[in-house]
Parts: sequence; C-alpha cells; structure tokens
Amino acid sequence: MASSVALSNEPPTTKTINQLDNPYQIVRHLASSNAVVLFSMSGCCMCTVAKRLLFGLGVGPTIFELDHHSAGHDIQAVLFQLASEGQQPVPAIFVGGKFLGGIETLMACHINGTLVPLLKDAGALWL
Repeated sequence: MASSVALSNEPPTTKTINQLDNPYQIVRHLASSNAVVLFSMSGCCMCTVAKRLLFGLGVGPTIFELDHHSAGHDIQAVLFQLASEGQQPVPAIFVGGKFLGGIETLMACHINGTLVPLLKDAGALWL
C-alpha cells in the first residue's frame, strides 16, 4: 500500500521541477517536499472527489494537474507503475512522502478511520 520515498527539505518550485531530468524525479521531489500531494487531471471526477475530501478535512494538498504540465504524460506513466493492478493511476495521493494510492485507497482509509492519523503524522493536520 505505501512505498517509501526519500525525504527532502527543499521546497518545490516550478523552477526546481523544470530542472529535474525525468518524471520519476519530479514525482519523488514533489512527494518528499510536501505533506500531501495529489496528482490529478483537471477534468477527472474522481480527482475532484479526492480534492473535496482532503479540503473538507482541512488539508491543503499540493495539487499537480498532469494535463497542465508538459511532462504530465510521462509522470502519469510513473504513477501507473506505482498503482496496483487494475487501479487507475490518477488521482494519485502521496502522504508524508509515501505513496498512499488512488481514490479507492483514500476512501478506504477515510472510512476505516486511518486517514486522519496518517495526515496528522505527515504534518498536514494539527488538530
């Protein structure tokens, strides 16, 4: 369910992202530099559900719209490799530098009560 991603203290910037060579580095950099990252497509209804859930919990995730970035297709290929067999690669949610999963995992964690503790541990929630 969760795979480790190295942590970094460097804040993400568009300049930094554009300097990275490959899509894996972009994903790793964003995931390790933010408490919660959501890779999304602007017209995706399940992405909207994930955003609304996180915002509703009081989380301000870093949202990376794949269809608004020149490397979006290549980044989506990286996310496809991370997703479990049969799951859609988008939305892809990272919490605390680790890949949480897609909408199914996010909703399951919310329903079973493990999402809020994960978000607190990542520093995305304080209450």
